[in-house]
Amino acid sequence: MTKPSLDILLCAPRGFCAGVVRAIDAVEKALAIHGAPVYVRHEIVHNKYVVENLKRKGAVFVRELDEVPDTQAPVIFSAHGVPKSVPEAAQVRNLFGIDATCPLVTKVHREAQVHHKRGRHIILIGHAGHPEVIGTMGQLPQGAATLVETVDDIARLQPADPDNLAFVTQTTLSVDDTQDMVEALKARFPSIVGPHKEDICYATTNRQGAVKRVAPQVDAMIVVGSPNSSNSQRLREVAEREGCPLVRLILRAEDIDWSLFGNVRSLGITAGASAPEILVEEIIDAFAARYEVSVESVSTADESVFFPLPRELREQAAE
Repeated sequence: MTKPSLDILLCAPRGFCAGVVRAIDAVEKALAIHGAPVYVRHEIVHNKYVVENLKRKGAVFVRELDEVPDTQAPVIFSAHGVPKSVPEAAQVRNLFGIDATCPLVTKVHREAQVHHKRGRHIILIGHAGHPEVIGTMGQLPQGAATLVETVDDIARLQPADPDNLAFVTQTTLSVDDTQDMVEALKARFPSIVGPHKEDICYATTNRQGAVKRVAPQVDAMIVVGSPNSSNSQRLREVAEREGCPLVRLILRAEDIDWSLFGNVRSLGITAGASAPEILVEEIIDAFAARYEVSVESVSTADESVFFPLPRELREQAAE
């Protein structure tokens, strides 16, 4: 039987960003220098494939520091950032803490701290319970920041001093959603102070831009990524908002529901910032087994951002 034809439009940029590469490299470099085990607080990035791969190499993932024994082994903090209390607790126990927080998340932490020192109450645009939000709120004293998730939350705000506010944002949000919320904040509080440079990271912006280009052109779209990955979920939402009739967030090829793709003749594929390219290739191969595929890359931005390893690992590598 001849296979039906399928045109695949491959979004570029997609997949790993510089912060994710740095975080994964930090775990692998720590393993190379110190050997197993290397402890990692929370998932280093939100991708099950990446986490399982690092486990096989000797990384031990824990939810909290009290699960780490008294050890000289490195304890790495994830790319999403952690509250101040975590490195402080590690120091009290003389643990060898290595901070793999993405530098763009660290930028948001510093902005929040500066605003607090200047006496401003901080509005954080983000998703409750996300590790990045917990980490950012944890840079400040209790009550110094208020989290808003929707425009309705902004309408309900009753700050003690409406003329002395600042806002920061979670880095992995939808550009469009954040713009709506920033506009709502500025409309309610005209004197609110924003970031010197927007907090949505370059990788989030670029990946969403590529999806906006591709989604209106295809019958279906696959976002390669984990369900707990914020930036992957936002890519799915962007594709849906751009009018793509079928959008699915999928971790592995084995998760594809083939009954949904029977009449699809054009398919867009992208990947969240924590999804490795090997999973994209795996999904393309799965479609190639059932369709006569042609693959075209649709590029909307060039990325050349690089972040060096955490200082502790750079120094040890040099030694």
